[in-house]
Amino acid sequence: MTTALRLEKVTPDNVLDACRLAVRPGQERFVDPVAQSLAEAYVHPEIAWPRLICDGDRIVGFVMAFFDVPFDVDGPDGSPRSGLWRLAIAADEQGRGYGRFAVEAVCEEIRRRGGTRVTVTWKPGEGGPEEFYLRLGFRRAGETDDGEVIGEREPAGA
Repeated sequence: MTTALRLEKVTPDNVLDACRLAVRPGQERFVDPVAQSLAEAYVHPEIAWPRLICDGDRIVGFVMAFFDVPFDVDGPDGSPRSGLWRLAIAADEQGRGYGRFAVEAVCEEIRRRGGTRVTVTWKPGEGGPEEFYLRLGFRRAGETDDGEVIGEREPAGA
């Protein structure tokens, strides 16, 4: 990982490269394609925050956050949630700290916006992202209606 690591907006110049991003075989069952995420961001511009994870001039991943969304399962104070909506690291780029960088960048953005809690959901299963999120300080907080685990943590980290 270099010092040129940053999040970039998705633009007309990089959207096709973003859509070509592919995770490792078998991981597709845990994360939707970037193109689907961008379509969801397009129809939910008031809450979606899609960004490319770049290292120098290379796109190494994709992250999308959401802000102040009222969920059926609200926080303990009944407030809306903010958190990670999608995270995908390119197959050949995994294990280099890009996912951790993206999660911490989203947490910082939530903190900057006044948030005090970060949520994420993940599909359980062998080879899934649960251990990754637990290592980053998320704790299991429940289960959504469609069987995904809800994790949460403070934006400051573990």
